[in-house]
Amino acid sequence: MSRGVRHFLDFEKISTNEVRHILELGYKIKHKNFNKKILKNKFLSMIFEKPSTRTRISFEVGMKQLGGDVITLDQADTQLGRGETVQDTVKVLGKYVDVIVYRGSTDKLLNEISKFSDVPIINGLTENSHPCQIMADILTLQEKFQSVDDLKICWVGDGNNVCNSWIDINKHFNFNLNISTPESFKPDNSRIKKVKKYGRNINYFLDPREAVENADVVITDTWSSMGTKESKVRLSKFSKYQVNKKLMDFAKKKAIFLHCMPAHRGQEVTSEVIDGNNSLVLEEAFNRLHVQKSILLWCLNMGF
Repeated sequence: MSRGVRHFLDFEKISTNEVRHILELGYKIKHKNFNKKILKNKFLSMIFEKPSTRTRISFEVGMKQLGGDVITLDQADTQLGRGETVQDTVKVLGKYVDVIVYRGSTDKLLNEISKFSDVPIINGLTENSHPCQIMADILTLQEKFQSVDDLKICWVGDGNNVCNSWIDINKHFNFNLNISTPESFKPDNSRIKKVKKYGRNINYFLDPREAVENADVVITDTWSSMGTKESKVRLSKFSKYQVNKKLMDFAKKKAIFLHCMPAHRGQEVTSEVIDGNNSLVLEEAFNRLHVQKSILLWCLNMGF
């Protein structure tokens, strides 16, 4: 790998100053009518091993609004579907394009790709992390509260990849994080221990009502992530973790609700909550666009 290549992989590999600068630029792009074609003649390639709506559209629109162009690959219409490795695909793409978004399987493969790539790699989602989504979530909360420091943020549901990235970013911001999942769906405790070394306050609750009590922000996600079989037995374990009005009543009166979407209404959240006055899910999705632009500019060392 060429020296100086800026990958956006996870919050462990990026400094607090860099995280905050990316968010500051994302805010400026959104609110200062930033319309410079700064990425003219630059090309983004996106590799999708998993389905995508918001990640795909926000990166495509963002790259084009910045003056660049996009090439999207998935297994259905490339050699990936005929057995070519992602590693070989990335090596070749690096000769054609300036930056790559990878949305696929494990963090191990993502890290292997980044080691031999001469162009920046952006983590569009893996089974264990989703940092682009959390950057948009943080921007959304900063717009609402000015700062996320000292907020009481509560995660309810499955201890999945989005939950993991909320744990990870706590390294860079001093908010209080409560997590409530069924016993067998807890996030990896070693991940929590890493962040707690920075003096962060992360607590686990089996009872979601205790976790949500007096929270400023309540967040959930689907109970069956991509690639996870949605069985009646699995869903029954999550029944008391539904974010509904009754649960939200334990949080602060004007507590904010977030969900990265797609949402399964009637499962992890009710329509009353996700469509309510305190739900910022649409603004959260919109902020994917602005954060994605900022991440692209950071990776390409432009605008920083």
